Amino acid sequence: MKIVLSDDARKWFEEEMVAQTGDYIKFFARYGGSSSLHEGFSLGVMKEVPDELAVETERDGVHFYIEQRDYWFFDEHDLHVDVDSHLNELVYTYEKA
Repeated sequence: MKIVLSDDARKWFEEEMVAQTGDYIKFFARYGGSSSLHEGFSLGVMKEVPDELAVETERDGVHFYIEQRDYWFFDEHDLHVDVDSHLNELVYTYEKA
């Protein structure tokens, strides 16, 4: 499994979360909402230093990752992160790895 970020998504993290070289951005499963993979769970995102990395991608010195405890959520799918340009919000899609 891998994390794939569009150039627009990378820019979004820089502008909206003030992501800078050396920062860590975590994608995690959270209870509530829904996703195309799991009803009752959605994907959260936050700046946080990792505990137990399962997957990591680095773009321009910023580390994007998923921890071992959240790996189940992705159910053998790659995470693709883009931006809805009209809403200026992140869009997540999952592609079978």
